[in-house]
Amino acid sequence: MSSATAIIFLLGIANFAIFGAVFARGHPLFARLPAASQTFGRRAAMLSEFAVLFFALLLSVKGWPGFAWAYAVYSAVNAGAAWLILNGRL
Repeated sequence: MSSATAIIFLLGIANFAIFGAVFARGHPLFARLPAASQTFGRRAAMLSEFAVLFFALLLSVKGWPGFAWAYAVYSAVNAGAAWLILNGRL
């Protein structure tokens, strides 16, 4: 396993933790949604996060280590958005 793959994997764990924290926070926007929509939204977000992680890992294993940088940028944007939500700025 290359270092790019390991970096993407660790960032993927961090992204899942970020999503979990945002959903556990109970943002007022989420609270307005019906329960079925909340459940579907959480599952859709986790599924899309898994898909992004899976394809980034797949491409890095197939010889495209540059995707580690792309996934790092994606993770930084996720972290920034989570920071805004968790601090009540959004």
